[in-house]
Amino acid sequence: MKRYVVALDQGTTSSRAMLVDQNGKIVGRMQRPFPQIYPHPGWVEHDPADILSSQLGALTELLLASNVDPSEIDSIGITNQRETTLIWDRETGKPIYNAIVWQCRRTAPLIERLCEDETCARTITEKTGLVPDPYFSASKIAWILDEVPGARQRAEEGKLAFGTVDSWLIWKLTYGAVHATDMTNACRTMLYNIHDLTWDPWLMELFDIPASLMPEVRHSAASFGVTANPGVAQGIPICGVAGDQQAALFGQRCWDAGDAKNTYGTGCFLLMNTGHEACASTHGLLTTIAASAPEMNGVDYALEGSVFIAGALLQWLRDELGLLDDVARSSAVAQSVGSTEGVYIVPAFTGLGAPWWDAEARGAIYGLTRGTTSAHIIRAALEALAYQTCDLLRSMEEDAHTMLRSLNVDGGASQNDFLMQFQADILGLPVRRPCDAEATALGAAYLSGLTTGFWKDLDALRALPVCDEMFNPQGTRAWRRALLAGWHEAIGRTRTN
Repeated sequence: MKRYVVALDQGTTSSRAMLVDQNGKIVGRMQRPFPQIYPHPGWVEHDPADILSSQLGALTELLLASNVDPSEIDSIGITNQRETTLIWDRETGKPIYNAIVWQCRRTAPLIERLCEDETCARTITEKTGLVPDPYFSASKIAWILDEVPGARQRAEEGKLAFGTVDSWLIWKLTYGAVHATDMTNACRTMLYNIHDLTWDPWLMELFDIPASLMPEVRHSAASFGVTANPGVAQGIPICGVAGDQQAALFGQRCWDAGDAKNTYGTGCFLLMNTGHEACASTHGLLTTIAASAPEMNGVDYALEGSVFIAGALLQWLRDELGLLDDVARSSAVAQSVGSTEGVYIVPAFTGLGAPWWDAEARGAIYGLTRGTTSAHIIRAALEALAYQTCDLLRSMEEDAHTMLRSLNVDGGASQNDFLMQFQADILGLPVRRPCDAEATALGAAYLSGLTTGFWKDLDALRALPVCDEMFNPQGTRAWRRALLAGWHEAIGRTRTN
């Protein structure tokens, strides 16, 4: 009888379920979108029932479409949108408010007040590895407790439970038997001490959050109970949990210090494994906990940086400027010209992130001449994605005191051949693109299968057949330096600080 691991990939706009066989191949996949809720400008919410029903629906459809009996399922791994915050009643299992999504900015005033005290802001970063921001869960929890009538009293009485999306799914899948999360999600709440590996009393008091709300924190590769929800197959172990970016890092087999991956989506998420050392950044990068296999003996850390605008830049060229009718054509269009002829795009639509950190900067196009065509602008847009990634990666190398050997890539824009080749060229490093870009789901599956023995160890995963495409760097150092000098001149002209 064949055996499989199921990966549940709960994202910001859809929930997916994937079936992974013992060769590490995804042999079935199902996806269900769900609505976004925007109550006010800058506010983003999800209905927790939509998250759950879309995820359970995708799982049920997957098993039916694949003709797989539940007895063939070894275990379930979960990966999820991070930082999104839910609070529910422990007795009824009903949420007391919608999920506040990671994108939501409603709690910015609270964070701004805290950051007026530089010592407070610095202490938050020292304990959590995070830059204080409403992006993370802590201020969202505080908002729900303060704004929902009776919530704070019920929380203090131990009647409520907090969770990120993984905790919500675990609670529902186990029918309320397990209230837990993993370290990769806990460390994104801005309440978890990444050095002491505990919910931090000082942070809990700072945000006025009762300890009784919090889930138990476990390793990413661990037991999280068994399915008991009447709506799904019973008795399947849940044995792997990781936030989406850490799951992608693990799924890309970045298991050693110095390994890195970049996910090219609407934005980019670049993570570098730093091993057992939690590297403090001098470039405004985040220090976070990485998912670890059972055999890794301890906790691994990673540096994380974000490119705010990546695939969104190509969508802008298509939807607002009308220069593209199909984003997929951007690779061919870019290759139709030999260079940008000196055109640079700085896509600072929402400011500049690491390592520049200029929230007031705005997007600009430089170097336009009468001979500039749409092809030059499209090529410049793709090159901008690679330049931003290069700046982040060089900052990580300085913070971690290490030099990368190659870059692993995934995400939608990683399918753009021109972009991947230019990324290799400008980095001077090989870029490795797996044939199946579902690294996030594979990471969750790997963690679960390693816990149960479905795969014996990391060597067993290393031995699995792989289908990778390599983009090897071309061009001289002088060519690379000249292009980067032009990019940094454009950045300098864009910055306001």
